[in-house]
Amino acid sequence: MTPVRTPEPSTHTQAPAYATVHDILTASTLKESLLAVLTPDQRARLAVDTRAVAERGTPALDVRFPAAGRTYGRGPLPGWAHWAVEDAARTVLLQQLPLREADLAAEVIARYWGGDAAERRGVLLALPFLALGPAALALTDDAVRTNDNRLIAAALGPYARAHLDQYRWRQAVLKCLFTGIPLRRVAGLDQRRDPELARMARDFAKERQAAGREVPADLWLVATEEAPQEAPQEAGEN
Repeated sequence: MTPVRTPEPSTHTQAPAYATVHDILTASTLKESLLAVLTPDQRARLAVDTRAVAERGTPALDVRFPAAGRTYGRGPLPGWAHWAVEDAARTVLLQQLPLREADLAAEVIARYWGGDAAERRGVLLALPFLALGPAALALTDDAVRTNDNRLIAAALGPYARAHLDQYRWRQAVLKCLFTGIPLRRVAGLDQRRDPELARMARDFAKERQAAGREVPADLWLVATEEAPQEAPQEAGEN
């Protein structure tokens, strides 16, 4: 009798369909961080805006989402590495949409395609806070194909860590090496790095050296098969 082959365990567990990546506590912390940097008038405006989006849906978001930078500010969000205040505001607004599952995914995807670079970045950073499952992976794929380092880095956060398949994830990490994005910006790097990525990184280094070009200083994070020492991360990077 032919023995039954036991499937090899997966090295990466994907989140369930139409589930958020971040938990309620993380979402609450983000909103609290946003409120802490807003003026009293801006906090009152946010309450009005979120209520309007919750009640009226997409039509209320059409003006408020693009205007988030002008309304709430574009400065850095304390405690959230590489986040701006406008990014947090856009996330909070998207969370209020009275849509579920495929309808929510369709609206988020449309919001990305219809937005400028700042709005697209806001959508990418919001993805792990929304119950989308893998339905928005087309957005991470698009962002990684661009030459905009801010979009590439935003696309490789917790959402990509949870949903991007290993082949595309490796290619995205290589894109970071090509474009000079620090590898510590890639969420889940220590957990998802594997021997195949190490081989690809070493080949990349050899090609750079042969061409007389500089090899990224952080390539060692993925070029060896031993787990590197993990550096502490700020909120929003995990």
